[in-house]
Amino acid sequence: MFRQTKRRTLGRRNFEDSKGSHIYAGNAGLKSKELLETVYSNRLSFYSVPPFEEITLDEFEKWALDRLKVLIEIESSHLRNKTMKELESSIKPILEKHLPLSTNTKDVNQLVAERRKDHYSHYILRLAFCRSEDLRNRFVRAESTLFKLRYKMLSSQEQKQFINGLHLPWEAVNEEEKQTHFEQLLAACTVPIRGILSQETNVVVTNESVRAFCAKEQFLKVPFEFIPDLVSSHSIFMHKGFGYVPQFQQLSLIANQFVSQLAESLQITVRSIPKLDEDDRLLPVLNHISKGYIANEYQSDFKDGDADVGDINAETVQSKSVSQHYPLCMSQLMKGLSQEHHLKYLGRQQLSLFLKGIGLSVDEALKFWSFNFTKGPMNLEQFNKEYRYNFRHNYGLEGGRINYKPWDCHQILSKASPSRDEYHGCPYRDLTSEKLTMELNKMGITDQFDVNTIVDNSSRGDYTNACTKVFELTHKKEIQIATQKTKFDLSLITHPNLYFDRSRKLAKLAEEAN
Repeated sequence: MFRQTKRRTLGRRNFEDSKGSHIYAGNAGLKSKELLETVYSNRLSFYSVPPFEEITLDEFEKWALDRLKVLIEIESSHLRNKTMKELESSIKPILEKHLPLSTNTKDVNQLVAERRKDHYSHYILRLAFCRSEDLRNRFVRAESTLFKLRYKMLSSQEQKQFINGLHLPWEAVNEEEKQTHFEQLLAACTVPIRGILSQETNVVVTNESVRAFCAKEQFLKVPFEFIPDLVSSHSIFMHKGFGYVPQFQQLSLIANQFVSQLAESLQITVRSIPKLDEDDRLLPVLNHISKGYIANEYQSDFKDGDADVGDINAETVQSKSVSQHYPLCMSQLMKGLSQEHHLKYLGRQQLSLFLKGIGLSVDEALKFWSFNFTKGPMNLEQFNKEYRYNFRHNYGLEGGRINYKPWDCHQILSKASPSRDEYHGCPYRDLTSEKLTMELNKMGITDQFDVNTIVDNSSRGDYTNACTKVFELTHKKEIQIATQKTKFDLSLITHPNLYFDRSRKLAKLAEEAN
C-alpha cells in the first residue's frame, strides 16, 4: 500500500485490484485539475471520505509527523492558557511550514499536493490516536481547534462554499420571519453581542448599538438536536423545534458537528483495527506517533562567524550578557559548577554539548572547563589527564570522532534524575514545588497565578510546557516588540539551545527597535 514500486504480498491488500463504487475508486488517473474539482474542492474538510490511493512509507511517516507537530503545539498552547487570538498568531507560521493550505490562486499541482497531504495525514493520525479513550479525546480536542483556526482563515466566499457543501439540515431565516421574532432574537443575543462589541470598540456599548447589530445579523434556523449546548445554555431563541442561531455563532455550530462526526469515526476505526492486516513496517511508526514522539533535530539559525556566535568564548559564557539567555536547566548546571568547581559525568555532558551548540569552540571549551575545575583542589595536570579527552571527544576529535549534538528535552528527560551533588536533568521535573517556586521568583515570576500554572504543568509531567511558559513570562516585552515587526516563532520549546537562540533573537530585535 505504501510503496512506489508495488509488489503483491500474500495477506496484504493490493489496491490496484480493488473494485468498488467509492469516490476514490477511479481517482488514480485523474489530473490535478479534476482532483481539485472533485475530491479537494475546498481547503477545509470534514474528512468524511477516507483516502484510497497508495503512498510511500516515507510519505506516511513524514506527513503524520508534520501534522503531529501542529497538533502538539495546539495542545501545548491550551496548557499554557493561550487565548484563541494568541494561539492563532503562534500557530500560523507552524501551519505554513508543516501543513500549508494555499488559496486557489496558487499552482493547481501544488494545491492538490497540499490538500492531499492534509487529507492523508489526518487519517494516519486517526490510526495512531484511536487506540484509547484518552488519545481519542486529545486528538478530537486538537483537531477541532485546528478546524476552527482554519475556518477563520477562509475568506467569506470560501466559508459560504464550504457550508453549502456540507448539506446540513439548516436554512437561512428570511427578513420577514426575522422581523416577526425580532424582539425574542434580540433578548436571546444581547449578552453575546455586547461581548463582541466591547472587544471590537473602545466605545461604551449601548442598547441602541446592540439593537443595530442584531438588525444587521443573519440567522440560521437549525433543528434543536444539532445544538444541544446552545439550547441548554438558553443563549438562542427556540421556536417549533428550531433554534435561531446568529451568524457569529456559526463556527461553533459547524465545529460541534465536526467533533461529533470525528468522535464517531474514531470509534469505528478502533473497532476495525483488529480486522486489518497489521503491517510490521507501520506498527513502529504508529506506536511512536501515539506517544507524541517526534525525532526533531534542532538546527541553530546562528552560523559560525556570525556576530551572535563570535562573542561566545570561555569568559562570556559565564557573563550576564550571555547567561541571561540560558534556560533554567543550564543555569542550574552553571550554578553547580560555580559552587562545586566540578560536575559529574551527566552534568558535564549536558552542559558541554549545550555550550558547543551555542557556538563555544573546542579550544575555548577546554579553557572554560579547565579554569572552573582548577578553582578547586584539582590542578591543571590532573584535569588534562582525567577530563581533557572527554571534552575533545564531545567535539568529535577523539575516539570514534562522532560529532555529538546538544541534548534536546527528550534526551535530558530520559536520563536518571540527579542525586546528591548532581545538577543535570530538568528542574521542572527534579525540583520540589517549593524549590521551583523559589527559582521562579528569582527569575522575576512572582504572580501567583503564573507560578501555580507552571508548577501545575510540572506536576502533571508537562515539563516542556512549563519551560515554554517561563520563557513567555520572562520575555513579555521582547515578544510584544518582535510580534509587531514580524511573524516570530513562539512554538513549544523542546530544546535548551532553542530557548537560548530564541532569547537572543528577541533581545536583538528589541535592541534594534530602540
